[in-house]
Amino acid sequence: MKKIIFILWILSFLISCSPTKSIVYQKTMPIQSYWQQHVKYTMDIDVDVKKFQYKGKQKLVYTNNSPDELTHVYYHLYFNAFQPNSQMDIRSRNIQDPDRRVKDRISKLTPEEIGYIKVASLKQNDENVQFEVVGTILEVTLNTPIKSGGSATFDMVYDAQIPKQIRRSGRNNKEGVALSMAQWYPKLAEYDFEGWHTPPYIAREFHGVWGDFDVTIHIDKNYTIGATGYLQNPQEVGHGYEDSSKKTISQKTEKLSWHFKAPKVHDFMWAGDPEFTHDIIQTKDGIDLHFFYKKNLEEKYIENWKRLQPKTAELMNFFSENIGQYPYKQYSVIQGGDGGMEYAMGTLITGKRKFQSLFGVTAHELAHTWFQFLLATNESLHPWMDEGFTSYISNKADNKILKKGKDNPHTSSYRGYRMIVEKGYEEPLSTHSDRYHTNWAYGTASYSKGSIFLSQLEYIIGKENTAKGLKKYFKDFSFKHPTPNDIKRTMEKVSGIHLGWYLNEWTQTTHTIDYGIKSVDNKTITIERIGKMPMPIDIEVVFTDGSRERFNIPLEIMRGNKPTTATVLKDWGWAHPTYKFEVTKEVKSVEIDTSKLMADVNLENNFKKIE
Repeated sequence: MKKIIFILWILSFLISCSPTKSIVYQKTMPIQSYWQQHVKYTMDIDVDVKKFQYKGKQKLVYTNNSPDELTHVYYHLYFNAFQPNSQMDIRSRNIQDPDRRVKDRISKLTPEEIGYIKVASLKQNDENVQFEVVGTILEVTLNTPIKSGGSATFDMVYDAQIPKQIRRSGRNNKEGVALSMAQWYPKLAEYDFEGWHTPPYIAREFHGVWGDFDVTIHIDKNYTIGATGYLQNPQEVGHGYEDSSKKTISQKTEKLSWHFKAPKVHDFMWAGDPEFTHDIIQTKDGIDLHFFYKKNLEEKYIENWKRLQPKTAELMNFFSENIGQYPYKQYSVIQGGDGGMEYAMGTLITGKRKFQSLFGVTAHELAHTWFQFLLATNESLHPWMDEGFTSYISNKADNKILKKGKDNPHTSSYRGYRMIVEKGYEEPLSTHSDRYHTNWAYGTASYSKGSIFLSQLEYIIGKENTAKGLKKYFKDFSFKHPTPNDIKRTMEKVSGIHLGWYLNEWTQTTHTIDYGIKSVDNKTITIERIGKMPMPIDIEVVFTDGSRERFNIPLEIMRGNKPTTATVLKDWGWAHPTYKFEVTKEVKSVEIDTSKLMADVNLENNFKKIE
């Protein structure tokens, strides 16, 4: 009997390991394709402009497009960060180089100056649901799990207080704007292929769920509002949105109700002030550009705001032509906030600036519409894809529209990157935006090194391929949440060049690039790799007869080379520390990378003149 049992066990084991069984298993494996969640907000708030408080009602229809069943949901309550001893406060008071706008200001807020969002009630499908407030996160335990493909409706009632303007949001900013309302509502956290994203708010970056917003704001009738979305009742509120002679405001009315709808966005911002001037111009594509700024600004600043308007239209055209068509019917540039910050269909910027500064901040924040608001990367995890790509394209726009004529408009990014490397403060781009040891490291990584990711691609795969790649990236991933691999694969598909090594070295390490001309011996040139990060090499050789020749040395792991008129030499295996090649004439000088698009940290050994 034991022998029979053993034989049967052996047979069952062999069957379980057979190729046929394996193939069947593979056929039944689920194939996961891209998915993203969806939200539909209907919000109604009643604002008391004297107490800087508001009462809110929010209906949220949440659709679970994930393959998972959800037993919890989470909301961000950003205003709770503006309270003494919040994580934002503690972080600011302990970081080596605090943001000058924050420092210890939160710790000094009085009860009347703090921010808060207090949830009075929350229902899931008309039944009360259990929740707990933990700092800036509302943790909700669902009565009934939301199944894959299912949806749930959440009804919330809450009270909120607008904090003194410190970071992005708040009341009475340094320029006297009454209300800068960003991160102001209970915002559902994002759930994606990596799970829930619920970091505490410490003044860094954001991640939001794509959806539709229907927002009604009841506020003092003397206020003018600029906001995300399309105003639904312009005749009722007047203030320049439509023919103000048609407005139907009663003299007895104390408050007006501003009704906005914003389709296919992942955030909603608004600002209000009783002294806003409101101008509208239109781009060549028929997009309305709205400008809100205080009418009591000094004349020189008002002139700058007027001068900015046609330039903003040029910026809109530039970005649409070089990335992809702006898909909405309007965009608003609003005086407010604490510097410059991008939002859906608009931006908050401080307005008391010289023209170059006003134009520069508008260029940058408008460019964010593409990089982060249409190509909605998780900027908390990958701020370099947000700030860096925005810096890259806005540098190009600034250079062209203001006719600066720079061969390389990104020189400040390279300078900032080299400085932080020299000082030893650099951290990998893969660092979470909240986790950088210093604000300097975060800023240089996200803005400068992130920008160089694209400008250096011009050096690796060519300018035309990089430009084509940006357009394909927009076409394939707008209204989605692209990841670092998505931009890498897009550039690979356009160029035919393998770029896995580049994404890894540049974003996940602090390896530096340093190539030098080791020797020129008669007609033999030797190049050496000193830094850890490998790169293809462009070289220009000037001969004693006055002629010159350009050479391109591809990197072997690229499995190809960029389009070039240079003489393409045999590729370089990165493990070899040196590379030699022969020329046919006597050499006068040799230079590595005349374009200066390669982020070599030591330029002194990139040029050699033969005496």
